Order: sequence, then structure tokens, then C-alpha cells
Amino acid sequence: MEPVEVLTRSAEETRALGLRLGALLQTGDFVALAGELGAGKTQLARGVAEGAGVDPAAVSSPTFSIVQSYAGKRVTLHHSDFYRLKGEDELFATGFYDLEGAFLVEWIELVPSAQPQDALRLELQVIDSQTRRIRAIAFGARHQQLLEDWLGG
Repeated sequence: MEPVEVLTRSAEETRALGLRLGALLQTGDFVALAGELGAGKTQLARGVAEGAGVDPAAVSSPTFSIVQSYAGKRVTLHHSDFYRLKGEDELFATGFYDLEGAFLVEWIELVPSAQPQDALRLELQVIDSQTRRIRAIAFGARHQQLLEDWLGG
């Protein structure tokens, strides 16, 4: 499947897009987020968590803890932020590879080896103060289906 691009024109639109994705997540799904600071990764992540059945008030950026795990109503969501990681050895020490559930990983580009072959990669880009471009690339049959169900790709 070819990459699919979508524009959001506000933080609320970005969060709502995440909400739709979170509602589709299943155990074993892996969503990788890439993009510069301020690109909307955290807004998207909050929506994904809410869509997965996590209380949005409980969601915080895992920048310092590396991994936050949330028992959603439908699926356990492991939200990770690799921004402060020094490499795969440090990630391994967190127990990341032993977790079961759905994964949402910010700053995947800093530890690209953590992305499994079957994944959905979302690349966020700032267009202007409100507009974001999200380029979605699916790897593997499950994530191609997830992308199609999410965006009609």
C-alpha cells in the first residue's frame, strides 16, 4: 500500500484523528510516530489513548519514564517516548520488549530498530502554526488493514 497523507488544521483535529485510530487498535499493533518538536505527536497520542479506552486525564508524556502503560477498556496501551534514550541498550533495560498490548511510540527515529516489521508509521510535519501533515505508511498485512480502516486508504 502506498503512503497516505492527511492534513489536520488544529490540535483538536489531530487529537480527533488519533481518537479514531485508538478505537481500532488491537493487542500487537505498533504505531510509530516521527516528527520534529511541536509536530503534534503528543496531541495525536492523547487521542489514540482516549480511543483505546484510556482516561485522557491519565495520559502524560512519557519523556522521562520512557514507557507509560495504560489499561484501556479494550486494550492495554504502552505509550513510549524515545526522545531521551541513548540507544537500544537503554530501551532494552526498560523491559519494553517484554510488554504485551498495543504500542504507540514517539520519536521512533531515535531507535529505529525498535520498530517491528509489521507496524504503522506516522510521520508528522508542521505546515504552519495550526496545520500538520501526517504521512501514514503501513508495513505488513495487519497494519495495512489498520490504515485502510482508519483513513479509508
